Amino acid sequence: MTTSGLRLEVSDGVGTLTFDRPEALNALDLATKTALLAGLGELAADEGVRCVVLTGTGRAFCVGQDLREHVAGLTAGTPEDVWRTVPEHYNPIALALHTLDKPVVAAVNGVAAGAGASLAFLADLRVVAASASFTLAFAGVGLSADTGASWTLPRLVGPTRALDLLYSGRRVGAEEALAIGLATEVVADEDFAEHVQQLAARLAAGPTLAFGTMRRAVAAAAGQPLAAALETEAEGMRRTGASADHRAAVEAFLARRPASFSGR
Repeated sequence: MTTSGLRLEVSDGVGTLTFDRPEALNALDLATKTALLAGLGELAADEGVRCVVLTGTGRAFCVGQDLREHVAGLTAGTPEDVWRTVPEHYNPIALALHTLDKPVVAAVNGVAAGAGASLAFLADLRVVAASASFTLAFAGVGLSADTGASWTLPRLVGPTRALDLLYSGRRVGAEEALAIGLATEVVADEDFAEHVQQLAARLAAGPTLAFGTMRRAVAAAAGQPLAAALETEAEGMRRTGASADHRAAVEAFLARRPASFSGR
């Protein structure tokens, strides 16, 4: 399904959301933001989707807010009208990505800038093409961070480096991104699409309930003392211990054969 700058495809348990405005470097206009939020809701509700991939078309992953639309809004309306997009679009999109109960992969095929970089940081894994890069472009246009970057970036690279990247707005190439923790792995451009497909297929064939529970536990632990994190883990073990996947895996172990997971 293609809607307003975004393609949504589901195949073999993998739901892929592809930014599809290559002529605008996949900038986020109102229609694309609306479609992205709706697409995330659709994938969250689809039990057949066991892994979500976010990627882009052309030279960019996503360069963030469409500044042409932004300037037009500043000219035609009031500042309140323009900034309403943060609570109405960017914040709900960030929360929808963060709370998905299944693995999320950002396949960073090209430039990820501003809110586009922020979206990638909300994924569990960031597979980065060798020619791709990240740019925290907010300061360059006199703005602060959005789409969760103030929360995700310090957790990925530490607060000092996060502020350096936010203040400078400098380009971070793929190899540096790997070295400082922004990238999970860097893949040669010619191998990128196949590698992402194989990774997504492997995650989609895994214990989805367990993955989702791990995802929530790691996110919660970032703001919890150890005692609370242990209780979160205990609840997660109760939840996954009662799952069909756990029973199937134990049976497979006893039978000395590979486990096959249903995601339940």
